[in-house]
Amino acid sequence: MNLRFVEAFYWAVLLKSVTRAAEKLHVTQSALSSRIASLESELGVLLLDRRDKQFRLTTAGVRFHRHAERLLHLQRDIKAEFGRGGERPALLRIGVIESVLHSWLVDWVQALRREQPALELELTVETTPVLLDHMRRGAADLVLAALPADGDGVHTRALEPMPMVFAGGSVLPARRRWSLPELIASHELLTFQRGSQPHVALLDLCRRQGVEAPRVHTISSISAMVQLVESGFGVATLPRSAVQRLATNRPLRSLACTSALTPLPIHLSWREDPAAPAAARALESVLSFDRVRASSKKSIGA
Repeated sequence: MNLRFVEAFYWAVLLKSVTRAAEKLHVTQSALSSRIASLESELGVLLLDRRDKQFRLTTAGVRFHRHAERLLHLQRDIKAEFGRGGERPALLRIGVIESVLHSWLVDWVQALRREQPALELELTVETTPVLLDHMRRGAADLVLAALPADGDGVHTRALEPMPMVFAGGSVLPARRRWSLPELIASHELLTFQRGSQPHVALLDLCRRQGVEAPRVHTISSISAMVQLVESGFGVATLPRSAVQRLATNRPLRSLACTSALTPLPIHLSWREDPAAPAAARALESVLSFDRVRASSKKSIGA
């Protein structure tokens, strides 16, 4: 039995679409359909109900999907045990929001590359809604976003949240601590795109403090936000770790404020790929990296 045909059927079922499964496996739709047809011919049963445009499994298809998952798990275990020495490049598709990119993604990717030298990365940096759609469609293996993804076969885990700070240009007068009314009275506010967690959290903070912000500029790009801050346009709400990293070679610094911003939640979403040991090891790697980050944060806080 050709396991590539089994894999084609497995992903078509999980993604409920032959088209999406073909995109996931980097083959044409006709090629994937042909693989499933060949598998049906070998088994002597129909696995997909093709009587209308709805994606449906036959009774045999439901039963075989359980066997397909076990077969692919067994294939992965065999590769992990016997094939590590001469492992060929494995593609890992990662989707992240900009906050993660500018904070700790590079450190994790470097650690991941040391663990898996043969790994080939396909990195997408996008907003949370776009990344969640990628995960639902099977266009990403791992997603790091501000919200968890949903969908059949999708798993999620909340990671260590990212503390948020007000960031301003280094030309601002040094002072111990700003109050929220002082910041708003003397600076315009910049935050992430409208409806995002940082945007909503900033508006909630203003309401709780009884402060009315005259204008809140919403910008989807950290790079654009930082350039505006450096030009003196205003102050921005950014992840503290991103400000620390960018401030090493940019005129940027965190501003102490009496009103704390809500931390940015980070969620890891993934689909288990029973045929890809590299994806499973990458998942363990990012979870391990997050545990180290959380431990370091507690140590610093202590």
